[in-house]
Amino acid sequence: MARPSEPPGSEPPGERLPATAWAVLGVLSFGEGLTGYEIRQWAEHILRFFYWSPAMSQIYTELKRLERVGYAESHLGTAADGRSRRVYTITPAGRDALTGWVERAPVEPPVLKHGTALRVWLGHLATPERLRQIVTEHRDDAQRLLEEAEYSRSYAASVSGWAYPELVARWATRYYAAERDLADQMLADLDELLASGRAVPPAGTPTRASG
Repeated sequence: MARPSEPPGSEPPGERLPATAWAVLGVLSFGEGLTGYEIRQWAEHILRFFYWSPAMSQIYTELKRLERVGYAESHLGTAADGRSRRVYTITPAGRDALTGWVERAPVEPPVLKHGTALRVWLGHLATPERLRQIVTEHRDDAQRLLEEAEYSRSYAASVSGWAYPELVARWATRYYAAERDLADQMLADLDELLASGRAVPPAGTPTRASG
């Protein structure tokens, strides 16, 4: 919605940017000129642990959007092997807009879409063995991500100017440790449920006819 004192359509362009565009601009805010591929590497190193793991096509879509509104600019450079490459940097207007977004934009609540929990919720349609397999795989994935986040944290801690990325990576290690522990507790809860005899289907659920 436009401000009352301004004509319709006169909002600053940044007010219409999706959060993914701000994330890409945030990568550029660390002061280096980066190619789209290098932005993807940055995202894989830390951003994926707490927000987004973009495809290359998504990155280039956001870079074009940022250039269009004047928040990023690009130029052709030459790589060490002699090949040309397009390098993107944040503009002063982009840094000002990103600062304003961090300082003033409403923070959207996280959305939880937990595939493992969804399937346990439908446990009356699965065998106990399948449920345990699903939860065990989730626990193992959480442990793997914990280890990867810890590597990211230790690397960020060694780089000057990366104090805040290091804090977020530390948060990510705690998050995945908690997710692993929740999965272990779910496995124990499943065992307890089966032992109690309460694992019966909801009323009205068809049952297989006995042979």
